[in-house]
Amino acid sequence: MSEEVVVVSTLGEGNRRVGRLTLNVPRILNSLDAEMIEIMLGKLLEGAEDDSIAAVYIDGEGEKAFCAGGDVHELRRSSIDNPGGPCTYAENFFAREYQMNYVLFTYPKPVICWGHGVVMGGGMGVMAGCSHRVVSERTRIGMPEITIALFPDVGGSYFLNRTPGMIGRFLSLTSAHINAADALFANLGDVFLAHEQRHEVIEALASAEWTEDSKANTAIVDAILGMTPTAEIPVGVVEPLMPEIDALMAGDDLAEISDRLLAYDGENAWLQKARDGFAHGSKLAAAWIFRQLNESVDYSLKEVFDTELRLGANIMRHPEFAEGVRALLVDKDRQPKWQFDAVQDIPDDLLESFFDEPDGAPSMHYPW
Repeated sequence: MSEEVVVVSTLGEGNRRVGRLTLNVPRILNSLDAEMIEIMLGKLLEGAEDDSIAAVYIDGEGEKAFCAGGDVHELRRSSIDNPGGPCTYAENFFAREYQMNYVLFTYPKPVICWGHGVVMGGGMGVMAGCSHRVVSERTRIGMPEITIALFPDVGGSYFLNRTPGMIGRFLSLTSAHINAADALFANLGDVFLAHEQRHEVIEALASAEWTEDSKANTAIVDAILGMTPTAEIPVGVVEPLMPEIDALMAGDDLAEISDRLLAYDGENAWLQKARDGFAHGSKLAAAWIFRQLNESVDYSLKEVFDTELRLGANIMRHPEFAEGVRALLVDKDRQPKWQFDAVQDIPDDLLESFFDEPDGAPSMHYPW
């Protein structure tokens, strides 16, 4: 691979080919920065208008991750350098990232995401919008934003609200990780294949007889991805635990949910870890996560990204996020000094302020 942060190539020859975008910073698990987002957005928009591009294939370099999220170090720097805002770099980063996410969700051609390894945060935002989401034996999906006082953005307000039962709420509040089987059950993945089969898939995409019809091309992709997996799918943890998940997350009162979750004393290790994830996360973030998810249940995609940009801009202007990133990723002491110890302590007017329109924030621009 070259030193390009996103390697742009095509699969196949002739009049119609598959565009390929490979995230290429494996040493940081292909985490997205502003340059990567600009490259991907530009190439996706070009490909949508280019009759020679029949489909798009997106993957990540390396064996560990498709994409572990966004480059929050730069976002933190923008937040610290501009207390109270506007935090121009961070807010423009979100606006362009969400534009890319919107383009993926509404793309007029098939888009295949090879979601092997770690798929978290911003990586999940890329994968969630693709028409064909492949998961592998080593896929680990999560939305861990509560651990750094952010929220499941990148369209999370849309796709997490479309999971069965209370899975979306649970993943958002606990930063719990799920595997390939869980992803299929939760409607966060479409196809399970072994990671070793990517070569076979790429060859099939390169040699396919593509047409000018998007529906016909979608059927071609379906057939290619319909091959028999050569690895066993891991045992899922979510489906058997749905009664407990739904019971823990039930209701409209975050304080009651918090009390139930923190009081969990069962023997299931995955639920124990989820409880601890909530306990160690920002309670202020829990409050804005809970409200954003609840308010966006019936939102259109554009309403989702408009409101996510508003919330994201306000979060960048508040010190809780910078402290979360410091504790987890900068000093790595894992001892964040959160503003509140319990969700019950958060003043209504403070929470409300995160949902007000911030002065000087960028606006979302949609290409179609």
